[in-house]
Amino acid sequence: MDHHTPPGIIAPHIPADAYRRAEATGQPIVIVVHDTPPTGIPWRRLLIPFAIAGAVVAGGWGLVAALCLLLDAAAHTATVIAGVAGPIGIGGITLRLARNKT
Repeated sequence: MDHHTPPGIIAPHIPADAYRRAEATGQPIVIVVHDTPPTGIPWRRLLIPFAIAGAVVAGGWGLVAALCLLLDAAAHTATVIAGVAGPIGIGGITLRLARNKT
């Protein structure tokens, strides 16, 4: 980088003689920027919480759907096992786990 040209995009706004004097003496250059805040609604500040809430809701529905699928698979598995196992008896008491289709 050339040390004789001011750095950055603010260079055209610094008078050349003030920059050269500050460079020669080592004085800091103080730049005052009068900035006005943008008017209107800050959409980014509003949209980020809604995006997070939407992701949480979608994740919650996904968990509910996965749980329903898991319980459905478990119920079908229990039904198949009960149908194959037939009646279970303990001490003279017989328990039929599933009814025959015939």
